[in-house]
Amino acid sequence: MGRAFEYRKAAKEKRWSKMSRIFPRLSKSITVAAKSGGSDPAMNPRLRSAILMAKAENMPKNNIESAIKRATDKNFDSILEVSFEGKGIHGVLIFVDCATDNNTRTVANVKNHFKKCDGEVLNNGSLEFMFSRKTVIEFDKTDEIDLEELELELIDFGLEEIEEEAGKVYIYGDYSSFGELTTACDKLKLDIKKATLQRIATNPVEFSNEQIDDIERIIDKLEEDEDVQVVYTNIA
Repeated sequence: MGRAFEYRKAAKEKRWSKMSRIFPRLSKSITVAAKSGGSDPAMNPRLRSAILMAKAENMPKNNIESAIKRATDKNFDSILEVSFEGKGIHGVLIFVDCATDNNTRTVANVKNHFKKCDGEVLNNGSLEFMFSRKTVIEFDKTDEIDLEELELELIDFGLEEIEEEAGKVYIYGDYSSFGELTTACDKLKLDIKKATLQRIATNPVEFSNEQIDDIERIIDKLEEDEDVQVVYTNIA
């Protein structure tokens, strides 16, 4: 399958860690998850995952609880999940997932980011067959974990592929298997570090270092936007 979303991982994580809006982004993820699947993490795998990621970034417990509470607050503006598809410099394909309380603002901002970086927003559905939505679960590899046995344990819960790299184990499944796979991993007492829904390029493309530098201009612009949750590309 490959993991196009992992390209230049260290650089992406460094940028993410410096974002001044990291807690608001995490808060939105928690609120959206709670609105879509309920406020009980035990019954809502997506919410469990959002809380896990928030804790990994040292988000205070009070912030997490407030984000969950907002999902049931009638006076709180609804947060809408929206996605944008686009093409950037050197023909790179870009998928942008957002969470916003003002869709008009978000549409205008995202289009402006693409325009300023020699890119364009495409019609929804243009990249439908260029990216696949996958459940991706990550945890540390330990001596107690036998990957062949784990594969047999999880295959009935939607597992499509399992990989080990640099002391980490990555489990892949269709996006519709997110709940089943994360619940099964919990029951197996795996120490999950991340459990997310990701868009993975079906045909990753190699770009030169110089082209990557150009492409990262638009990625930086998008990731700095308060409504943008995550940016995916077809970079190999």
